[in-house]
Amino acid sequence: MARQEADPGLKPPVFDAPVRVLIAVAPFYRAIADDLLSGARTALDAAGATHETVEVPGALELPTAIRLASASGAFDGYVALGCVIRGETTHYETVCNDSSRGLSVLGLKGHCVGNGILTVENADQARVRADPAGQNKGGGAAEAALHLIALARRFAPDRRPLDDDGARRAGWHPMDRV
Repeated sequence: MARQEADPGLKPPVFDAPVRVLIAVAPFYRAIADDLLSGARTALDAAGATHETVEVPGALELPTAIRLASASGAFDGYVALGCVIRGETTHYETVCNDSSRGLSVLGLKGHCVGNGILTVENADQARVRADPAGQNKGGGAAEAALHLIALARRFAPDRRPLDDDGARRAGWHPMDRV
């Protein structure tokens, strides 16, 4: 087994306007999904982001759920959580490749998506990666979504945050924090 090196990662982004994130989770392996979800929620709460959670049957449905939710315009970003464990057939490759490809396409279309779909050989590997006190891949996926939201706001043509009435905030300068 390859050794996991500690990576301090990027500093969490700081937001001066509310952030709303959808967490889409496939609870096919419930205990693993619950750990991923716990890590993601903790990371989003630490950033002051509000979040909503939806469940879908499996990893293949995660990109579709995110695309459907994006039509509402209610979310700044998305976190996809699930687990695919290798079995005896080629279905594993299909689910891994197609779910990842679907999330990548969404990202390339401008959606801020953190990919927290574990693709592992066995349940022990999944538990280590999902554990919020371990590798915390759910938290990492949420942090990735937050960093993408910060970039989207930074590069948006009109980056001024919205006031409560939906108007662009007056007196805000583009060099202010995201």
